[in-house]
Formats: sequence, C-alpha cells, structure tokens
Amino acid sequence: MTIVSAFADISIFQLLLVALMALFASIIGGLAGYGTGALMPLVLVPLVGAEPVVPIIAISAIFTNSSRAVAYLRYADRRRALIVLACAALTTALGAYGYTRLTNAGAALVIGSMLILSVPLRRVLRRRQVRIGDGGLAAGSVGYGVLVGGTSGSGVILLSLLMAAGLEGAAVIATDAMISLGTGLIKISVFGLAGAVTAQVLAFALLIGAIAIPGAFLAKAFVERMPVHIHTAILDVAVITGGLVMITAAARQLVA
Repeated sequence: MTIVSAFADISIFQLLLVALMALFASIIGGLAGYGTGALMPLVLVPLVGAEPVVPIIAISAIFTNSSRAVAYLRYADRRRALIVLACAALTTALGAYGYTRLTNAGAALVIGSMLILSVPLRRVLRRRQVRIGDGGLAAGSVGYGVLVGGTSGSGVILLSLLMAAGLEGAAVIATDAMISLGTGLIKISVFGLAGAVTAQVLAFALLIGAIAIPGAFLAKAFVERMPVHIHTAILDVAVITGGLVMITAAARQLVA
C-alpha cells in the first residue's frame, strides 16, 4: 500500500475534518503546551481504529514540536530539557514497546485525578515558595516516560512537572517542545522496529504534521502579547482539562 492509496477509503470530508482538527490542536498546543495527543484521537479513532493512533500522533508530533521548538527557541530551558530526556529515555522506549498491551483505565483515573489536584497544589506550593528541584524533576520524568511512550495525550503530565519545577509562560511551551521532540524520536524508532509504522500511519501523520506547522507560529503571536499570569491560567485550564479527559476515557473503558 502506498501513502496515497492509504486514503482510498477516506472521504474528502473526513480528510478535511482531520486537517481542521490538526490545525486547531496545533494552535491549542502552542498556547497550552499540548493538544494534538488529546484532541486528534477524537477524529482518528472512528476512521482508523485505536491501534494506529499512537504511532500516527508520534510521527506527526515531530512536525508539530519541531515548528513549536523553532518558534519558541529563545524561551527554552535547555538544562531542564536535558534532565527530563536523560531520565525519560529508557522508560519512553519501554512504554512504546508495550503500548498495545496496556490497559490503563485504573491508572488513568489516578493520573487524571492527580493532574486536576496538581493545579491548586501547585498554587499553594508557589505561594509558600516551595518547588521541586532537579531531583524531583528527574524522578517524575521516569514515570512520565512510561506514559508518553505508551499512551496519547499524556503531555499534560510534562506540563505539570515543568510548572512545578518553576517554569512559566512561553518557557513551559518551549521546553515542552524540545522534550517532546526527543521522546517522539524514541517512540518512532521503537514503533518502526515493531512494524507499527504502516503506509496508512505515515499518510495520516504527514497530513496532520503538515497542516499543524502554521499553528505554532499563530499561537506564538498570541503568547507574546499575553501577560504571564493569563498564560499561566491557560496552562492550568489545560492541565485540568487533560485530567478530565483521562478520567472520562477511563470511565468509558470500565463501563464498556
């Protein structure tokens, strides 16, 4: 099957829907630090099923995070990005290898709840000037690696870690993009070796990635004109929303 023929059973309307969601998710991701992993499954799963979604998003995220990293490069905290990547590399590979066998309904409930609670907790800690140091960031990154390797939409966990480490505003977005680019390359390597990268996966990933590139620069224009406290509030909403999405998805799995 060629990349073009991978769209043979997909209508123009469905492709347009995927493209519009990709642009919207990219803009949201540029503002909030995540978006594609949480939003794209809503349109991809009905079209291609659940199994190819994680590889599709992993490949398309290379385009999204590359453009976001370029757009926000001067804001990036390279030292913290290296800490996270060094500690998350192995567990990302392990998570990617086992993603098809994972049943995470119970874990998603716990993670979603903790994400929601992390917003008021972070505010209390910030008010008392308590933050996690490099050691806490490193420890959290090990667990984050498992989730980012084997799930979709776990970017909110990285946001929480970076914000608890003291990053704010555009620095969160820039550092998140650099880290996500590294973990994405690890995931793609594992998926490729496992034979999960098919022509259909590549076709959808290229479509989503190409459409999403302008979204990072559109979002940057908003962020640079936005006060830090407003941008931080948007990030808080993103974390809470991501937690609710995880809880809802887990509840559906438990009921089904």
